[in-house]
Formats: sequence, structure tokens, C-alpha cells
Amino acid sequence: METGLRSLRNVAAAFFCMLKRPRWMMSTWVKPEIQRQRGILYGVGVGPGEPDLMTVKAVRILNSVGAVFAAASRGDRESLATRIAAPHLKAGVSVTRLTFPMTFSADKRAASWEENARQVLDALDAGKDAAFLTLGDPLIYSTFGYLMRTIRAMVPEAEIRVIPGVTSYQAAAARVGRVLVEGEETLTVFSGVGDPEDLRRRLAQAESCVILKVYRNCGRILETLDHLDLRPSSVLVSRCGLDGEVVVEDLRDMPQGTPHYLSLLLVRKDAGRDASDRSSETHESAGAGSF
Repeated sequence: METGLRSLRNVAAAFFCMLKRPRWMMSTWVKPEIQRQRGILYGVGVGPGEPDLMTVKAVRILNSVGAVFAAASRGDRESLATRIAAPHLKAGVSVTRLTFPMTFSADKRAASWEENARQVLDALDAGKDAAFLTLGDPLIYSTFGYLMRTIRAMVPEAEIRVIPGVTSYQAAAARVGRVLVEGEETLTVFSGVGDPEDLRRRLAQAESCVILKVYRNCGRILETLDHLDLRPSSVLVSRCGLDGEVVVEDLRDMPQGTPHYLSLLLVRKDAGRDASDRSSETHESAGAGSF
């Protein structure tokens, strides 16, 4: 009996002693260590070049993130996407350039993507939100797609959000005042790097086409346009909204040589038709339009 009472007294003494501890000691003892939360990765489209074409949401995100990543440009120059975004970044934020090699080796590409993903995950695991900058939109011919898939394969629970951006062909169409698609027409967007026969088939099937990356096979593309009698209805736009912008509305006046890397073609089969004809057809099929 006496032993039991002594044990109760010891427990009570220990309890009252704990209550007399300073508050900071109590908080240390009571609260478990809080695990740092992984940051969010944002794929941010900064638009085609003009800073004014960045979306309000893109600017807000760039003002908040603690780390920024961008694909490395050719040579040792700062990437165009980084220059566009620079005025909207927090002072002192780290900007890391990631290299995505242009190679036919699947193993080398995979190794590069994994290395880049690890660098981004290091920032996220440190609790930082991060942005990966892309020209135009992050999900249209962008290196962000490779990065997003690789990170999701490595860490499925990682949170990734996409901030859409204005595309180069939207800006180019606005620059020359050309309707891209209306009514029940189809719009085809594709790269000019592919097979000539595939190029001919796509051009033959769609009412309106956007050909991106025309710099590499420009001569072959022009030959295909001639074969389909589409050169008169095509417009070339290079460096839209940037210094050195070039707009060629008559492809017979094409400058000699290879167009700039940031060049595209807008092709419409009915570009020469009277606008009133298109307008009447559009009214007849108004139910197929957007609203």
C-alpha cells in the first residue's frame, strides 16, 4: 500500500514539475517536428515575345515562385523566355538553365530529362515553388512536356500546374489580321520538320494550316505549296513582335536564305476569296462556332 502511494506521489510530482516548465520548453516537448511540404511546379507560358502578351496569371505566379528554370538557349546566351519573364521575377530568385540535347539517342535524351527533373525536384523538395519558362504555351511543341512526364514518372505525387500562354501563331494571325479558322473549318498545326509526303497530305486535307519550324526545310515546304497552288494564300511571319520581325505576305518576295528559327507559315485555301462570301457561310453555320 505504502509503495503504491509512493508511486502516485512520484507521478504527481513529475506532472507538476512539467507544468512549471517555461512555455518554450513545453512547446518543444508537445509539438512534433513539422515536415516541410514539397513545392509546386508551374509550367509557365510567357507568350511569343512581346512582354505585354504575358497573361496576368503568369505574371502573378512569376512574382511568387522561389526558383525559376528555363531551357538553355543555343550558345551561352540568356534564353528568350528568361528575358521576357525577367521584369516579373522576384529580386534575387535563382534562374537555372536546363540543357535538353538535340540527339537521336533515346538513352541520352532519357538521361538528360532525368538529370533535369532531379534539379527541379531538389528545389521542390526544399519547399520552394518553381516555374519552368516556355515560349508560347507550355503544352505546344515545348520542352516542358518532357520535363512534366519525367517528374511524374519519378515522383507521381508531385504537384504540377500549367499556366497557358499566347502561341506564336495566334500572335502572327493577329499581326497580319488573318482569320485562322471559322464555322465548320478545320485548323491543322504541325511542324515543318517532317516527311514531305506527310506535309503534302496535311496541307491537302485542312482548310487552314499553321506550319511551325519552317526554317529547316523551307525550300521543300515552298515546293509543296507550289504543287498545291497554295503559295499565293500563304504568309510567312518571323520573330513576331520582336526586334527584327519579318512579315512576307507575298511569298514570291521571300528573302534568299534560311528563315529565322522563330518562323512560321499561315496557310489558308480560301484566303483569296471575298470576305463577304466567308461571312455568309459563317452565318449559315453559326451553330458550329464558339460562344
